[in-house]
Amino acid sequence: MMRSRLPLEDEAKVVSLCQALIRLPSVSGQEAAVIEYAGTYLRQQQFDEVFTDQYGSLVGIINGSRPGPTILFDGHADTVPVEPGTWKRDPYGGEIEGRRLYGRGASDMKGAIAAFLTAVTAYAEACRGNFPGRLAVALTAYEELFEGVAARRVSEMVRPDFVVIGEATNLALNCGQRGRAEVVLEARGRSAHSANPEKGVNAVLLMLKALTGLSELPPADDSELGKGIAVVTDIISAPYPGASVVPAFCRATLDRRLVRGESPESVLTAIRHVLERLEADVQVSLARDERICYTGEKIAAEKFFPAWYFSPSEPFIRSIVDAFEREQTELRRGIYGFCTNGSHYAGERQIRTVGYGPSHEYLAHIADEYIDVDDMCAAVEGYRRIIGTWHDNWETC
Repeated sequence: MMRSRLPLEDEAKVVSLCQALIRLPSVSGQEAAVIEYAGTYLRQQQFDEVFTDQYGSLVGIINGSRPGPTILFDGHADTVPVEPGTWKRDPYGGEIEGRRLYGRGASDMKGAIAAFLTAVTAYAEACRGNFPGRLAVALTAYEELFEGVAARRVSEMVRPDFVVIGEATNLALNCGQRGRAEVVLEARGRSAHSANPEKGVNAVLLMLKALTGLSELPPADDSELGKGIAVVTDIISAPYPGASVVPAFCRATLDRRLVRGESPESVLTAIRHVLERLEADVQVSLARDERICYTGEKIAAEKFFPAWYFSPSEPFIRSIVDAFEREQTELRRGIYGFCTNGSHYAGERQIRTVGYGPSHEYLAHIADEYIDVDDMCAAVEGYRRIIGTWHDNWETC
């Protein structure tokens, strides 16, 4: 694994930036303060363009001296909420203990954002602007609930040739991820007094029949990404609470992990075939959600975020690995276990994309979330190396 060799002055910069970002709470839909702070930071670092879009995502661009590729570093500005009473430390304190920096978003993913903002700025300064194309950064809004949706607008504006997702990889180079769909099942029965259940149709029993049958549906399998599993994440009946009444309605949600080649139609059709065979009167659809961004704009989408994967033999991946190895640094390859904005960049747009970031996936969303300072500093060096590799090889990648 790559370890930090950053000078102490540079380490202090990235740590201070991460602490500042953590100290500004940015639960999904409430990212305004952290976006404003980051925008001011980019302007102070002499980014040529700094702007926000209708969802409140922040974009910064440094223009090179000649034509070339646009390299985009992607991170999400939002975090999940803090569950009261679960933290031993101030979730918004940015405290350092040993070599660990604690706080909500430290791992997911303000540490990575601090690292790539530092890396992009340092690279441009070292080159004195003499590089091809553009260096871009994006801090997207509402990723925790809508993976890749706000990123759609970012890619429209920036049009990247290459994307680096900063989500945690433990400093490995991730080449893909499973996607995610939220599938809604709805059963409608007929209410009756629970003393005379035969007079009604129990929607919960209809749903149990459907879920039992669906549990026997073989998951899609992918040689690189694994299985397209489905997990029941919630179930509720109506009326609720059902005091002495047979429920007339039942709703369940499946979290369906997606593999390559799956579409909304293929996922729903497979489920419908099972329900038809069971003669289960249950309707199936994709969940749809809509929220209001801090800008006042509505963000809405069906919950279907596709999988993506690039072979390690792809020239753009091979060139990165070779560059690390020339520096006698092992660069492991992997895939994400969770969903990221790569669902849009790579899954929807087929833009060449990799994941590279400090920290571990399992540290996301936990109480007393933290990031290792050495890993964050190592990521700064890794990001700079990735930029240089792309600039050296972009015409052949």
